Amino acid sequence: MAAEKIEAFENGTYYVPAGGWALFFTWLIDFTVFVLGILAGVVAMVAVDASRPLSGGAVVLGMVVLLFAVPLLYGLFYTNGRALGALITGTRLVRCRDGGRIGAKGPWAMVVRTILMPLLFIGIVAGAGTVSGGFKRVSIDDARTRRLHAEPRSDPFQGARHQ
Repeated sequence: MAAEKIEAFENGTYYVPAGGWALFFTWLIDFTVFVLGILAGVVAMVAVDASRPLSGGAVVLGMVVLLFAVPLLYGLFYTNGRALGALITGTRLVRCRDGGRIGAKGPWAMVVRTILMPLLFIGIVAGAGTVSGGFKRVSIDDARTRRLHAEPRSDPFQGARHQ
């Protein structure tokens, strides 16, 4: 395994980070599930409106609730760091501190992934700001990290500089 592809968590445990394409496709799959969930919610609201007309305020409130409820519900499946996108791409979202599972913060992580990250990207592209501060979570290549820990080595960097 190439030394430049190995990084360490804050506690010193080594891991293999997920590649850029894997991260993109993981996000794209999760975002697609989010959009499909929103569409299902809109169809349900239209069905309710057809049987019993909703006021304009109820429709707006329903849309706002959908915007946050869909990723929160989808995030319930994300507590082990593996929603549908991660399962398909072979990645896992873990804590930067120690590589542990994200647990109860899974729903919040999905809100960040589906709503806040696209907004941040749009803001950066538009020149509205920059990213500052440290990250709390990182995506790893699950299979390669398991193989890394199975290899009998004392220093996977083998003289390479750690970033």
